[in-house]
This record gives sequence, C-alpha cells and structure tokens, in this order.
Amino acid sequence: MTTAQHPLGSGFGAASTAEEVIKGIDLTGKVAIVTGGYSGIGLETARVLRDAGAEVVVPARDVERARTALKDVPGAEVEHMDLLDPASIDAFAEKFLASGRPLHLLVNSAGIMATPLARDARGYEGQFATNHLGHFQLTTRLWPALVAAEGARVVVLSSRGIRFAGVDFDDLHFEHRAYEPFLAYGQSKTANALFAVEVDRRGKAQGIRAFAVHPGLIVDTGLVKHLDPAALQAAGALDSEGRPVRDLNRQMKTVQQGAATSVWCATSPQLDGLGGVYCENVDISPLVTPENEAAWAGGDGPGVLPRAVDPEAAARLWEVSERLTA
Repeated sequence: MTTAQHPLGSGFGAASTAEEVIKGIDLTGKVAIVTGGYSGIGLETARVLRDAGAEVVVPARDVERARTALKDVPGAEVEHMDLLDPASIDAFAEKFLASGRPLHLLVNSAGIMATPLARDARGYEGQFATNHLGHFQLTTRLWPALVAAEGARVVVLSSRGIRFAGVDFDDLHFEHRAYEPFLAYGQSKTANALFAVEVDRRGKAQGIRAFAVHPGLIVDTGLVKHLDPAALQAAGALDSEGRPVRDLNRQMKTVQQGAATSVWCATSPQLDGLGGVYCENVDISPLVTPENEAAWAGGDGPGVLPRAVDPEAAARLWEVSERLTA
C-alpha cells in the first residue's frame, strides 16, 4: 500500500525558481517557520516567503550567524533552537505557542548529510536524530499552532537519498550493524518522506496537510561538506576547477531552483485538498514500480520508492518517534 503519487502537470519544472512558483501569491497575515532558513535552499525559502508578505521565523543553533545570513531579509525573526537538543526544541516551541500566533507554514528544511558517526546525548545516531527526530519533535510540539491556522501546510525536506536505505526499525541507531554514512543518510531521508505521510493522515481533518520534497542536487549549500571533493568531481557534480555543475537532466540545480519545490508545496493553490505525497521538480513525483526500480536507482529521472510513501511504515515510524522523543 502506498500513497497516490500522480503528477499534476503543474506547468513548472526543474528549471523553475522559487520566485517564479510563488509569483502572484500574497502571504500577508501568514506565519512561517523555516528550519535551516539561514543557509542554502532554506535561506532562499525564507527570503521568498518573506518577500511574499509572510512573517518568517528562523530557528537557529547559531543565532548570530543566522542574523548575519538574514541581513538582506528584513523582518525575519531569529530564535535559538538546536535540532539535537530536545530541551531547546521544547523551549522554542513553547515561546512560539506563547505568542498566540497561528502557524500557517512549517518548512522543515534543515539537515545534515553523510556525516561521520556521531550520537546525541541520548545515544541516538546523529543523522536520524537531526533530520527526522528533531523535526518530529518540533512539528508535534507546534501542533496546536498548526491547528489554529485553520489551513496549515508542513513541508519536509527529503531527498533522492531515499534510494540508499529504508528505515531499519530493528537497528535505527547502528548499534548492531556497521555504520555507513550514506546508509544512515538514506534512512533519515526515507524517514522524512514517511513523516510527511503520517502528518498528513493525522492532520488533514484539522486542516493540516503535509508534503515531502526532493529539492534536487545542489552542491553549493554546505550540505556536502563531509564529502570528498574528488568524489564529487568523479560523480560529475563538480567540474575540474571545483565549481558546481548545473545539469537539469540530472536535477543538478541552483539554490533558487532547489528551493522551488519547497515553496510550491508550502504555498501553491494547485495543491489545495491534497497532501501526504512526495514531490520534486515542482510537481508530485510518480511512483517507481518494482520492475523499474533498478533503472530508477541508477538514473536521474523523477520518482519515489514505494517504501518511502508506505502508510503502514509511516504510522509505525510515528509511534517509534513518539517513544524516542518522549
């Protein structure tokens, strides 16, 4: 069983930018929170949402760095929060809820990729803890504000990294298997996609819809800092002089193009009444069929694996995440 993954024919595509997809949409009176909103595609997402009139709040581990990065986004608010520190997530959420504001848009954009093995204070593996559990805790703590919006959207940044691994419920934190950076990354990105499925199922009766997003391959965001530049060159992501390669056929995009699908999912009326789906290139992704999975995994075309949009796995992940975040 999977979610319904049917492309809409949105009229946009891999070349579309965040500014293009939000054109004509007025967000005056809307409130948005963008994690990771002070670097890479998160910063571009925060900028265009603010330009469209939204109140934008950016939670950040390094508040001063975030304020410096957001100096050209007048009015953006910065508050302290660390996705690896549960107490700081609760403190951020409590402060926001105390403000009495509804939350119309929650964009969970922050993330890390292919890092060396690290564990948080609870012993949880770092990529799963940062990319999934931190955002799970943030979203669930902010749930009353999402309900109060009477029409909220949650956008969760996933990745084509779903191809590397599903969620290993028997060993989430690599306690019994060898740690591999991309295996852990893939697990966390599959968890992100599944999280959107279950947020949507639980929230739609209260006006909360959710979407998972693959932004494309954008190598100049800081996300690839743990990767060997030589390996990126060998993969064709960097040219011989170390500059990012742009190739839309391979979803190798600019930051402006990478932010487009997040912004579209957060704001587009084309998605009214929809949710719980995985999106890329500013449209809903098609489902990868079993007979096409090998070709998809070795290629660059759009698509989402069934395991990343499986409602049963999504429900199980939610229950596990509740226990892990207490």
